[in-house]
Amino acid sequence: MTTIYGIKNCDTMKKARTWLDGHGIAHRFHDYKAEGIDRAHLERWSDDKGWETLLNRAGTTFRKLSDAEKADLSRDKAIALMLAQPSLIKRPVLETDGGITVGFKPEFYAALFSR
Repeated sequence: MTTIYGIKNCDTMKKARTWLDGHGIAHRFHDYKAEGIDRAHLERWSDDKGWETLLNRAGTTFRKLSDAEKADLSRDKAIALMLAQPSLIKRPVLETDGGITVGFKPEFYAALFSR
């Protein structure tokens, strides 16, 4: 089963979910804000894709962090920040039998589901 992780009102999430629906891809949506996210997921995703890829530094949530919170980022510190504020996780994260995909680009999804 394909699971897409993110936040309901995120524009990128809406595009990704619309793409999946439009291509008949059955999936489950996991909303970080409603359901939370656990350390095990963040550790697995970080090990697979790198915490640097997973941490959304472009969003307002990251910009609002204190300088101390942004300083000396490491895998463990990034995971702790993402656990405390799931909006810091880049969206969407897509888990499939083919692995983990972070972010949304229609061409990546097309390649992933054409296998």
